[in-house]
Amino acid sequence: MIGDDLRAEDDVPAVHAISMHGSPALPADLTSLPYANPDAPKGGVLTLGVQGTFDSLNQFIVQGGWTSARGMKERQFGSNIFESLLMRSYAEPFTLYAHLAESVRLPDTRDWIEFTLNPKATFSDGSPVTVEDVAFSFDIIRDKGRPPYKNWYAKIIRKEYPAERTIRLVFENGDNRELPLLIALAPIFSKANTDAENFDKSTLTPPIGTGPYTFAEIEPGKRVVYKKNPDYWAKDLPIKAGFDNFDEIRIEYFRDETTLQEAFKKGLIDVLQFRDPARWTTGFDFPAAKDDRVIQENFTRGIPANMQGIAFNTRQPVFQDVKVRRALSMLFDFEWVNRNIYYGLYKRTGGFWDNSELSSIGRPADERERALLASFPDAVTPDVLDGTWRPAQADGSGRDRRVLRAALGVFKKAGFELKDGKLVHTGSGMPLSFEILTKNEDEEKLALAYTRTLELLGIDVSVRTVDPSQFEDRRIKREFDMVFNTWYASLSPGGEQYGRWSSAAADAEGSFNIVGANSEAIDALIDEIVGARSKEDFVSAVRAFDRVLISGAYAVPLYHVPDIWMARWNTVVPPAHHSLYADEIDTWWSAEAAN
Repeated sequence: MIGDDLRAEDDVPAVHAISMHGSPALPADLTSLPYANPDAPKGGVLTLGVQGTFDSLNQFIVQGGWTSARGMKERQFGSNIFESLLMRSYAEPFTLYAHLAESVRLPDTRDWIEFTLNPKATFSDGSPVTVEDVAFSFDIIRDKGRPPYKNWYAKIIRKEYPAERTIRLVFENGDNRELPLLIALAPIFSKANTDAENFDKSTLTPPIGTGPYTFAEIEPGKRVVYKKNPDYWAKDLPIKAGFDNFDEIRIEYFRDETTLQEAFKKGLIDVLQFRDPARWTTGFDFPAAKDDRVIQENFTRGIPANMQGIAFNTRQPVFQDVKVRRALSMLFDFEWVNRNIYYGLYKRTGGFWDNSELSSIGRPADERERALLASFPDAVTPDVLDGTWRPAQADGSGRDRRVLRAALGVFKKAGFELKDGKLVHTGSGMPLSFEILTKNEDEEKLALAYTRTLELLGIDVSVRTVDPSQFEDRRIKREFDMVFNTWYASLSPGGEQYGRWSSAAADAEGSFNIVGANSEAIDALIDEIVGARSKEDFVSAVRAFDRVLISGAYAVPLYHVPDIWMARWNTVVPPAHHSLYADEIDTWWSAEAAN
């Protein structure tokens, strides 16, 4: 039996790429990723702007992880400092290609994964990347990182070293089919240059990574500047062709959105994503936009719409009854808001994977979904199960009596009634009262519009706007009633859903389970998603999960646009083709460098 196991292991081939489902789209002799221009010119400076602040250079821990500097390792701004064993192609739902590791072995059982390091891989100080660095990286985040990272890496039960540059990571079982891919995306740290003892403490000491840039300037809360490393080990790899084109990347921080927008108009920021239709529609009446030095572009996304919503903190007694949450969700008058504030440019969001085959909206549950939900008969409402549910649609007046009456009926089922113009609980006599926490003027404007409708039913709501650092502090400590939140969507949801929705994450410090969801149905369906072996089983599991989240009314669903609104100065240029996410700025280049 042992001999059979060894032979089975020997039969697992070393490959250049792995996928969550199906096969990688690109061959081993790929020349570049399809959304990068391999002939992109090199040179110049890219200046980006973000609203917020930062006080840490470690995004992987609880203390400072939420307010760390942008651009060290992330999709949109690039993996400028930290890299992974494999590199993701954003032209595919979830496929990883060789990078720090020159090859990978993954059995169909997915109970282990093996990496052989690229002998050329080095850190920015010139030291080679070793299997000891890889093992250290997994251990340090497992022991001192924040969820969900530490949870993923804790599932490694054993490390083996079959050859000098090879490390095999063994899991207890292969139930979590996504785990090996998540492991492959772990940041790799230099063991010799990382303060292991104080890793879990916020720091502004520049870390050493393998990425294409190093830190040139760090001003906490103001800016971070990355400078191109001329000795970057992977600059000639096909997988990196067309990436990392600027000599310098500057990320400037702004306290509020208005200041950020004004900085862009003055040319202090090269490219900026717009989310407010008012600014997108009316904010380009300035000279540089009129003479085409500033260009507006719509980039079409190939992924599900992100779920933007006003999240309920279900840890608060006022929101523990799902009927209360459902009634409050009904009272968001999207039609009025879209017409009067957003120029009619938004589409209403219903679930968590709108505009994709993963969405349950408009689709009756299939047999696989019903089987998954059979053990949780109360987890999904009948209209959500049969695909007829939609968010409440008002007449756009801001005071649609039909919707108000329907919401009041749901409140009555939760034990509330109108008394002397106030919505009060019939048992305790306490009025329905809560606070909406916002961090900028756009959120505040929307919250006030929502509040006006709530007040028609005698609901006592206050809106409190705080600065971004206080906002993050209160969100981390769960000191809020309702708060604006975005649940980012992809075509390959998986293990990250544990951190967003699982019972284990509900009270875990620093987790992304903002709403405090604590549901056996949610936990079971996440297990089904990450354990799905076929595309059909995966899609059914995600749709069933979508139905449970919708039925749980964990947030007031807001809206989305199918496109990304980007404005840029003509000093920077995007490639002709885009990824499924459409905004990979680390593939752009300088127009000046092209001349």
